[in-house]
Amino acid sequence: MVRVRFAPSPTGYLHVGAARTALFNWLFARHEKGNFILRIEDTDVARSSEEMSQIILEGLRWLGLDWDEGPLYQSKRLPLYQAKAEWLLEQGKAYECFCLPQEIEARRKKAEAKGGAWKYDRRCLELTAAARAQFEREGRKRALRFLVPPGKTEFFDLVHGRISVSHHELEDFVLLRGDGLPTYHLSVVVDDIDSGITHVIRGDDHISNTPKQVLLYQAFGAQPPAFAHLPLILGPDRKKLSKRHGVTSLLHYREQGILPLAMFNFLAQMSWSPGPEERIYSVEEMVSNFSLTKVSKNSPVFDLAKLEWLNSRLIKEMKTEELVTWLRPELEKTGLWAASLDAEKRDWFFQLLDLIKVRSRNLKEIIESLRPFLSDDFNFDPAGVEKYLRVERLKEMLPRLYHDFCQLQDFRAAALEQVLRERAEKEGVKAAVFIHALRVLVLGKTVSPGIFEVLELLGKERTLRRMNLEAVLSRYSGAASASPDSPSKPANKTEDNYKSQGRG
Repeated sequence: MVRVRFAPSPTGYLHVGAARTALFNWLFARHEKGNFILRIEDTDVARSSEEMSQIILEGLRWLGLDWDEGPLYQSKRLPLYQAKAEWLLEQGKAYECFCLPQEIEARRKKAEAKGGAWKYDRRCLELTAAARAQFEREGRKRALRFLVPPGKTEFFDLVHGRISVSHHELEDFVLLRGDGLPTYHLSVVVDDIDSGITHVIRGDDHISNTPKQVLLYQAFGAQPPAFAHLPLILGPDRKKLSKRHGVTSLLHYREQGILPLAMFNFLAQMSWSPGPEERIYSVEEMVSNFSLTKVSKNSPVFDLAKLEWLNSRLIKEMKTEELVTWLRPELEKTGLWAASLDAEKRDWFFQLLDLIKVRSRNLKEIIESLRPFLSDDFNFDPAGVEKYLRVERLKEMLPRLYHDFCQLQDFRAAALEQVLRERAEKEGVKAAVFIHALRVLVLGKTVSPGIFEVLELLGKERTLRRMNLEAVLSRYSGAASASPDSPSKPANKTEDNYKSQGRG
């Protein structure tokens, strides 16, 4: 049976590169009806934290990746690693090293100054008992190093093909540090053997580690697993994706309103594709089609525009009932949810969502677009106020449009459009003058769905109440320099203001 593992280190957030590695392991396990094992590599005591472990688990759950075994914490298995290292020492496959880090660094710099490459010079390989005793009296802590045998190591990589490395290129690497903690090479091999891992799927920055680990499998008398090294994700500048390219934490994208299935598709299609990229694939389709043999060697580029496109496509295609389940927690958190949206206003709310979702790239945008419909507390775009509400003659023309709207018994999109266009023609201006002004007045925005559908859904009372040009202009007397994040409530004195002008 196929057994794979994902082994993150809880020294930081789960970034998108690691998330893709987890996803490919999970897809392979599910396709092969095998087991997906979660291991937490937390032997770096100084930098690891339980908080980060939980954030990693949260990210995996959000992405929809479940695990069959674990999480297995390496920090709880230290005696096992120490015992395995001691066994290698007893078998003559490892040796004690008392070299201090600063001594090793000095020898390295000396070699490099002469223009040569340097690897550990085996200074401690043939220590006498007297020398060992002297080091112990000095209080030096011993490390254990693996004794690399002569020859070469070959392995077949399921992505990159056959790889061969001469042992002359390898140094005698550390297994146990002076503080008794295992190195990555020792702990990962011991755990892979103990868990019966059949395939190791990870980033190709680990290719250089693989020959050392193959030697360790062989030293323990175990069959090495099959290896598949995934090409690294690159930033737009085609360099390894990192913080300099922006936020790479997986859960950041959840906070920005990305749906997990969109991220699932986005990550899955980096170096592999279940088919044409113009559509959203279900998890079941991706599991059914997944194959390591179809993974490309070429490094994919993290394309945020593609992620946003996938997310917007998913939002458009999603049933409104399902979309509500994603939106409701955030609406409740921001105080925008009302019980009536589940009852008498349900149809209105669904109609509103159907109007808004076709223009939205993420859930966050939908929430912001919903705010003016669910609350009178919303922000005005100062630039929009300046550009569209200070148009010449608008102060004298808008009350007449207000009066026209007041007379309407049928406050629906078609009737609203007819009245507005007739008023624009009478005033000798383009309809856009009124359309842009209304959009800013009733929503605080310069961009929205069709304004007539917006007014219909807002309703007659709220639309008329928000057509108070003077109130908005007085509040934004310094519109160009005002903060766009300042919440504003439309004034309730529109009718009185317009009556005072004699245009009830």
